[in-house]
Amino acid sequence: MNNLFDDLPAALDDEVFEVLARDDHVTIERIVSRGQASPAGGGWYDQAHDEWILVLKGEARLAFERGDEVPLGPGDHLVIPAHRRHRVAWTTPDTETVWLAVHY
Repeated sequence: MNNLFDDLPAALDDEVFEVLARDDHVTIERIVSRGQASPAGGGWYDQAHDEWILVLKGEARLAFERGDEVPLGPGDHLVIPAHRRHRVAWTTPDTETVWLAVHY
């Protein structure tokens, strides 16, 4: 058995992406952040697939190209439709933000 909170990195220079399961149509990954954000003025994700994200621990803010920002805390989740350009504006700097992302 595995636990999403096991083996969290002690130090994070960059976000850590770990694929938990994958097939031809779906990828499930754990993302761990600590103070990381997409580059200001760029760093937009423009994905060819839909993505469902859930924050399990910590806090984050996602920014969308249209100018809106969404704050996320433990238990908050949302669907990001394909080609909706977005970036990570902020993650908690003093503790891990643990995300679960499902790409489909």
